[in-house]
Amino acid sequence: MVRAGRWAPAGRHTVLVDGPALSGTARLWQAVWESGSGAALHGAAALAAHGLTGLTLERIDVVVPRSTTRRPRRLPEDVRLHRPRRSPEIFPVGLPRARPERALIAAAQWARSDREAALMVCLPLQQRLLAPGRIAAAWADTGRGPRRRLLTDLILDVCDGARSLGELDFGRMTRAVGLPPPSRQVVRNGLGGRIYLDAAWQQIGLVVEIDGGHHMLALHPVEDALRQNEVVLGGEVVLRIPVVGLRLRPEAFLAQVARAYHILSTRAA
Repeated sequence: MVRAGRWAPAGRHTVLVDGPALSGTARLWQAVWESGSGAALHGAAALAAHGLTGLTLERIDVVVPRSTTRRPRRLPEDVRLHRPRRSPEIFPVGLPRARPERALIAAAQWARSDREAALMVCLPLQQRLLAPGRIAAAWADTGRGPRRRLLTDLILDVCDGARSLGELDFGRMTRAVGLPPPSRQVVRNGLGGRIYLDAAWQQIGLVVEIDGGHHMLALHPVEDALRQNEVVLGGEVVLRIPVVGLRLRPEAFLAQVARAYHILSTRAA
């Protein structure tokens, strides 16, 4: 069939039987087949194989056991091979790939920037690919690696860990930019009863809500929208800050808070 021109070789172990180029799942299968015995997808590629959407895979990370001594003669240009000391547990069905919680951690560690690392942590949660508890448990079992401090903070934040960045940290940040400390857990009355706001400067009508990881899941966005609308209809300005944003872009968010504070203070005067 190859000699007849109906099929086309795409490596030592891969043959194209439909179309001139690989894409989607076929591209992932090729990366596994061409990488050698025991190969499996890892990192962002494994997450894509688990069903994660919204990713553009510029490279495909593949792990092979250290016991596989023979190196492949030639790999596709977009495949990056890893030989870890500790091979990840492989998902038992379909494309050989690391389990999603391990793939998430690897994708964040191998990301090109801190912002991309945060995306690797947040996207699987937003798309409900796995539960926060599984991420936290996998991270607790992870040894040394890149971005250790950042990922510890991010994973605790999105999983609502005891040390997550919250209202106390926000109060410290506002003092650092010259603002007076806000009141915390301010009570308002809403449609369903009492509403507790994270931080507020009540004398000028400014409210800031700090959104942890659970705010991305299930019906929390609906409840958050209702809460915010009630406060705004009561005449106050509400700024929302995702806790991951305070990790990655604190200066930008605090600059917005400072601007709002000064605008509303001028109006109140």
